[in-house]
Amino acid sequence: MDVWVHAVSVGEARAAAPLVNHLLSSDKLRIIVTTMTPTGADEVSRLFGDGVLHRYAPYDYPGSINRFLKVVHPKVVMIMETEIWPNTIRRCNEQSIPVLFANLRLSERSFRKYYKVRGMVGDVLKRVSCFAVQSPPDSQRLQELGAPPETVQVTGSIKFEVRIPASLNEVAQVLRRDWGQERPVWIAGSTHEGEDELIIEVYKQLKNEYKDLILVLVPRHQERFSAVTKLARKSKFEVVCRSEPKIDLAETDIYIGDTMGELTLMYAAADVAFVGGSLVRHGGHNVLEPCALGIPVIFGPHMFNFMEISQLTLERGAGVEVKDARELAATVKEFLNDPNLRFKTGEAGRRLIEENKGALEKTLSLFSPFIPRK
Repeated sequence: MDVWVHAVSVGEARAAAPLVNHLLSSDKLRIIVTTMTPTGADEVSRLFGDGVLHRYAPYDYPGSINRFLKVVHPKVVMIMETEIWPNTIRRCNEQSIPVLFANLRLSERSFRKYYKVRGMVGDVLKRVSCFAVQSPPDSQRLQELGAPPETVQVTGSIKFEVRIPASLNEVAQVLRRDWGQERPVWIAGSTHEGEDELIIEVYKQLKNEYKDLILVLVPRHQERFSAVTKLARKSKFEVVCRSEPKIDLAETDIYIGDTMGELTLMYAAADVAFVGGSLVRHGGHNVLEPCALGIPVIFGPHMFNFMEISQLTLERGAGVEVKDARELAATVKEFLNDPNLRFKTGEAGRRLIEENKGALEKTLSLFSPFIPRK
């Protein structure tokens, strides 16, 4: 193989997509993408089809890595975000295979964890050829752990490289007609355990005032689809799942997004978006997709995995942070009551995306000396 790209799960696979697609289209390289989870594998299949080879990543044991490298024999390794695998990096270094980190984000919490073993981590980081990091704080933390300054460069986040398919708006309009063109639509995307209950309670409150309001509820993980559907049905609302045969949705209250790869479509068909993993202590999820679609975005206080992006979203007026379910209800209500506010906030999100693009180009330029040529 020419390039081994490691993307631990769904989020990393999506972040890798612009890089992988560029390498496929421009250099016709043979690429293997590894993940650690079945949902990550499904996302790789959805994103790239037969364009890449997918395998599950080997455990970070010397024997496993040696066997994997012997079979795959990559010419370069790209690791997405923050997967510091000591044995993998050492074995690649010993075999003169460059290791590159793309879109690296090192949170304060991860930094503290690695700092306890900084001697070992520093030795590993010195064997990496190049780090493309998201922000100056990421660069500083990485260098404090022992990465040589000359190997670290701030490129920004590839996640700003949001690509919206040309046909998406047309498909979203069809979905919106199915829901009811005149009905207000609130979507809660990428929700986690403990959040769904809060979302449904907020919906109950809002439903008293907005009789036609439909809630689109999209759990983050596939294995929770069934449990969330049961939870919603216990609330006595009319519940329909995306995976069910198409029926008249006029009487639907809660629409469960229980299919993979369609969250962007559902954001595009909504009026207001809440991004999950943020009312519970999970660390949040990427708010940039609804921003790119011009949808006002709301998130909770626990956004430590997306600190820089969430702060930038707030500073630019593209979203609102709420501290609890009560504030969430009030904020959704405010957006539903004010079309001008929805438009203004949505347009701020679009501008945020446009003005922060460029990370992909910087990363490709940085990695160019290491990429094999056909």
